[in-house]
Amino acid sequence: MTENKAKIIDGIILINKEKGYTSHDIVNKIKHMFNVKVGHTGTLDPNATGLLPILIGKGTKLSYYLINHDKEYEVTLKLGEKTDTADAEGRVIQEQNVDKTSLKKQNVENILKSFIGKQMQTPPIYSAIKVNGKKLYEYARKNIEVEIKPREIEVYDIKLIKIDEEKNEIQFVVHCSKGTYIRSLCEDIAEKLQTIGFMKELNRTKVGIFNIQDSIKLEELNQNKEDKKFLNEHIISIENLFKRLYGDKNKIVINSRKIELYLNGTKLTQPVPDGQYRVYDENNNFIGTGSVQNKLLKREIVVGGN
Repeated sequence: MTENKAKIIDGIILINKEKGYTSHDIVNKIKHMFNVKVGHTGTLDPNATGLLPILIGKGTKLSYYLINHDKEYEVTLKLGEKTDTADAEGRVIQEQNVDKTSLKKQNVENILKSFIGKQMQTPPIYSAIKVNGKKLYEYARKNIEVEIKPREIEVYDIKLIKIDEEKNEIQFVVHCSKGTYIRSLCEDIAEKLQTIGFMKELNRTKVGIFNIQDSIKLEELNQNKEDKKFLNEHIISIENLFKRLYGDKNKIVINSRKIELYLNGTKLTQPVPDGQYRVYDENNNFIGTGSVQNKLLKREIVVGGN
């Protein structure tokens, strides 16, 4: 790989994940395409689809800035059946009648709206949360009971899309905080509808500032992996990401005398408010990012060096 191409793929690319792939599968496939370090922000289960931001090259250092991003999902909730995994991948362990009167539009909308706000949520047993050093799904697979502590989450908005009384299904869109388990939310909604249910379909449409409309399929990336124009159009550079996150004005220019100090990690005095900044040389070349605290600039990500 040429030095030129390596520079092109430092940043973030938005993948529209299809069913059947794990997030780890996507990371491995892109790693093999470009032979660089690759990571992701926010796991999607194999049965889920939608937006998966992929970090490429030096872009893997960006996960720190994206960790608390809120999410938006399109969800299909199947009522009248409960599975051991709380989604369509599991086996049905319970069935229950669904009162059709509970599926009237006004009732469903009222119940959905009741979930808006901060609340305590119990994660599903089939999840990667660790208890005593082991992931919850490891306990579940061995039928070992373990205490699962509720965690605070927040639902910012939730809207009904469609009710299918014949199939006992509800489709809705939910905008929620990091750490919200939609499988648990589906079970809780079903309970308020006086029945049981599981998450049948999940499609992630937003992750923080990223939108599924700007994403591409994995196959499309593979077909265009040698096309520099395509990559430049679809990869969000570290510089552009910081512009989106912190604004175009969060910019610091340092003179040539201080650049080496910056590159070596020496803190530099900068009379600007605390925050995250893009760092440029005197020729307006982007050289990296840094954070300012108490008027001191600390180097964070260096582009094209070190």
